[in-house]
Amino acid sequence: MKKYFIIPIVLFCLPVLVMGQDWHVGGMAGISNYNGDLSEKTINFKHIGPTLGLFVRRDVNRYLSVRAGFQWGMVAAADSSNSSQALKDRNLSFRSHIGEISLVGEFNFFDIYERGYTPYIFAGIGGFLFNPMGKTQNGNWVNLRDLGTEGQGMQEYADRLPYNLFQFAVPFGVGFRYELDPKWTVGVEVGARYTSTDYLDDVSKTYVDENLLLQYRGQLAVDMAYRGDEVNPKTGNPGVYPPDGTVRGNPGNKDWYAFTGLTVTYRLGGRNKSFGRAIKNTGCANMKF
Repeated sequence: MKKYFIIPIVLFCLPVLVMGQDWHVGGMAGISNYNGDLSEKTINFKHIGPTLGLFVRRDVNRYLSVRAGFQWGMVAAADSSNSSQALKDRNLSFRSHIGEISLVGEFNFFDIYERGYTPYIFAGIGGFLFNPMGKTQNGNWVNLRDLGTEGQGMQEYADRLPYNLFQFAVPFGVGFRYELDPKWTVGVEVGARYTSTDYLDDVSKTYVDENLLLQYRGQLAVDMAYRGDEVNPKTGNPGVYPPDGTVRGNPGNKDWYAFTGLTVTYRLGGRNKSFGRAIKNTGCANMKF
């Protein structure tokens, strides 16, 4: 008959076992930025976007934590904001939503329960969805991947396949946390993401033959692949589509993005030091099966 009592006892004690440990839920709000073929600077404040995120964290001990989370952000860039005249003449631009899931480990330099604050570092693995878009002269936003601006999917450029809109990233960075009370913690975090793609901005390799691109993809693809003809004539740019093989991007470097913001976390249950008392008070520790 004992087996019939095990299930209700476990169901009664499980909330204590889970909630009594150091689990945290939290959120982040701040800014996002991008670094890649369309950016000269690591951070271009003309093209920062918003970011929002949610996460769950488990404290392994006072110094190590594991965090799983979802982060949304918007990144963008434009050659018109660069100082290089060659980049201004290229005149490319893009924007993209980013939806990221990640699992990271955190190392706290101090015991926040003793000091009330701690700096920390983190690193892990993540995956993200993106979709680079360009704005036409008519003001409409179009999906650049669908246009194959660098010959993706064309038989004459067999080595250029359409890029996957889901890619992997390596998130890492630093942060600082301050404990307001035993339940609430606030902080600030700066995190960069090294990605597995060079097409976050739809720019990577070389221009393809204009006539072939027109034949396979249409006039819109040609217009979005090269936009130098839209530059103000006072710059001296002739606005002629470059020959096949002319450098368009930098395939040797992968693209990056970053999230920076304020964090707020709420601790579920009590601290570990009260965990034993919580179990004892319920009688779970004295149960025998």
